[in-house]
Amino acid sequence: MSDFREQRWSLKGMTALVTGGTKGIGYAVVEELAAFGAIVHTCSRNETELNQRIQEWKSKGLQVSGSVCDLKIRAQREKLMETVSSQFDGKLNILINNAGTFIPKETTEFTEEDFSTVMTTNFESAYHLSQLAHPLLKSAGNGNIIFISSVAGVIAIPMCSIYASSKGAMNQLTKNLACEWAKDKIRVNTVAPWVIRTPLLDTVEVQFY
Repeated sequence: MSDFREQRWSLKGMTALVTGGTKGIGYAVVEELAAFGAIVHTCSRNETELNQRIQEWKSKGLQVSGSVCDLKIRAQREKLMETVSSQFDGKLNILINNAGTFIPKETTEFTEEDFSTVMTTNFESAYHLSQLAHPLLKSAGNGNIIFISSVAGVIAIPMCSIYASSKGAMNQLTKNLACEWAKDKIRVNTVAPWVIRTPLLDTVEVQFY
């Protein structure tokens, strides 16, 4: 398997930013990219958890660094991308917009705060980070953006109208950016999982970023 990874799927020398990489899908993505040789930067609001994960990855010989960042805050997103640009010499090969949150409620029960939290975390942050990453991805000459969406963005699922809307918007954004940025040699794709056992499902409301 090691030889297969090296010869066919090596990402050696590639750089990647994965948002929300300390647990769930993001954690698995960080490990996979780093195992294939990529140099990965990730982020989380939880500094203690972030440091624990970085030490864990270092003990496995993986090249992973991280930043404490609340992706709901625009200034912190800008600071994150400044850090990534500095660390990777102004070039980025892979952006994984993974961070997200889910609040299960009936549509009539959602508050203004609920709407803002879900849409800012799931959609606005991904949109803004893609904007910020564009010059870095273009400079790399081989840029890739992957949005972690959901089947909820395609079909109707009870108790998640705002979450579904955020993912549907993400799906449409993927189509637009794929066309708009093809000239810059930036590929844009969406991965839309079904239900996966992650910390997001362990309580009524868990935010992983």
